[in-house]
Amino acid sequence: MQTVLLVIYLMVVVALIGVVLIQRSEGGGLGIGGGSGFMSARGTANALTRTTAILATLFFVISLALGILARYESRPTDILDRIPAGNGTTQGGGSVLDQLPAAPAQPSTTAPAASTPAAPATPAPAADPNAVPNN
Repeated sequence: MQTVLLVIYLMVVVALIGVVLIQRSEGGGLGIGGGSGFMSARGTANALTRTTAILATLFFVISLALGILARYESRPTDILDRIPAGNGTTQGGGSVLDQLPAAPAQPSTTAPAASTPAAPATPAPAADPNAVPNN
């Protein structure tokens, strides 16, 4: 039921966007050209205004219906609950990460630590701020 309402909702949204974009702004747009009757500037404006009102009402009603259906749904669904139990690598339920294949062990390539700590470097003597550069 929720999926059907959601598809209808999306169609109403696309139609509402299209109708709003077709409407003429302050003084131009669809009203260009002469003629009288239904397709005149006034007749078209009335039809588009009615269509916009109907689509806006449908948008509002379907939004409320989707909200109510989501509120009173029998149980909440979670996409992670749809993941299959796995190929037997995990015992008794586990997380999705437990179902990933293990990475192969790689040999250690680090050098052994030095047995004696290195002596700290002696700081360079401070340069005389009044000295002239020799470069």
